[in-house]
Amino acid sequence: MKAAAPSKTNAARLLDSLGISYELRAYEVDPEDLTAISVARKIGLPPEQVFKTLLSHTNTGEYLFAVVPGDTELDLKKLAHAAGAKKAELASLKDVEPLTGYIRGGVTVMGAKKPFPAFADETIELFDIISVSAGQRGLQVLLSPADYLRASQFTLADLTKATLSGDTR
Repeated sequence: MKAAAPSKTNAARLLDSLGISYELRAYEVDPEDLTAISVARKIGLPPEQVFKTLLSHTNTGEYLFAVVPGDTELDLKKLAHAAGAKKAELASLKDVEPLTGYIRGGVTVMGAKKPFPAFADETIELFDIISVSAGQRGLQVLLSPADYLRASQFTLADLTKATLSGDTR
């Protein structure tokens, strides 16, 4: 289902062009708290269904998108392994907007300035509906994981750090 949005983002236009059904959900932005857990609370979804998009780069200089549940931490070693690299680290905040076209808190793979390889945590397939940034702060897109994966052409991998119990949640 499509909902009226304050403005169509590149992500929404991409989904429209692919004939993918989605819902845009606006929320109030707190510049001091851009966490996925805060966003989840504001849009009424559990944090594990709200996926955050992080820009990383490998030791060879290749940039990558990593998409992980909002209540987890990206494991850079696992990302590097999935990408076939020796090492990965988060991109500098100053590089995010010039490389993606999006500001922190609004980064999404869909409609990004450059089509970097994208990796999504394998838990994305556990849900009927997930939420990711629609490409601007204060706006999330809700859609099925299968549609998100189709729109973004991801490689699925285990990307999160294990907790003390051994569970990645």
